[in-house]
Amino acid sequence: MADRLRVVLADDEPLGRLALRQLIARHPDLEVVGEACDGPGAVALVEAARPDVLLLDVQMPELDGFGVIAELASPPPTIFVTAHDSFAVRAFETHALDYLLKPVGEQRFDAALARLRRELADHRAGELGRRLADLVTSVGARPTAPRERLVARLGDRSSVIAVGDIDWIEAQDYCAAVHVGDAVHVVRHSLTALEAELDPARFVRIHRGALVNLARIRELHHGAGELVVVLHSGARLPVSRRRRDALERLLGSPG
Repeated sequence: MADRLRVVLADDEPLGRLALRQLIARHPDLEVVGEACDGPGAVALVEAARPDVLLLDVQMPELDGFGVIAELASPPPTIFVTAHDSFAVRAFETHALDYLLKPVGEQRFDAALARLRRELADHRAGELGRRLADLVTSVGARPTAPRERLVARLGDRSSVIAVGDIDWIEAQDYCAAVHVGDAVHVVRHSLTALEAELDPARFVRIHRGALVNLARIRELHHGAGELVVVLHSGARLPVSRRRRDALERLLGSPG
């Protein structure tokens, strides 16, 4: 049997969780390792169990499904399961693996599961390749200075971007979108890789999908339990709860 896939269910409706358990029971390689009935419970459970996949309802008490994803430092592959189709676009903007509408049929669930297996296989192959490359390049490697420029290639032309000109950087799968004023450049680096290569005194992660140039922050807006960064460019970016204290310390904010 293939490796078992560990699943967390998060849905505030007991019948919704029961329906998912029945779908999961048809697959001997799936194992439910925990269930949550609200957003904060889902965050705590995912961080403790570290599942291979999260089946997540959108509308839940205290913290909705999108809030759960924003709170997680490294969200697992996520399949949203909801009775409402109006959240589909937003779900895929959070890089959700799939979006299932209730009631979920067996065929649709199986298709999402097949996609999950392909994604995990691709990820594991990529991780192995990166580890081998790290082993080769780490011999004799020395610490490097923070990056001062990035290169974005489009067709037969490359743009050189001075790090000091960057407003913020947005995650886009295995690439990143670099925002400089009204211009957006795509670079072939993940957001995590850029975070490691840029000066941490100048750039700070404010949620899992955004890295911000501290010098470009104009205001912090507090309200309704949320914190929003406003940049000189006018861009407004939400700050996840887990990253607020660190951001305010770096800015010297009284909170």
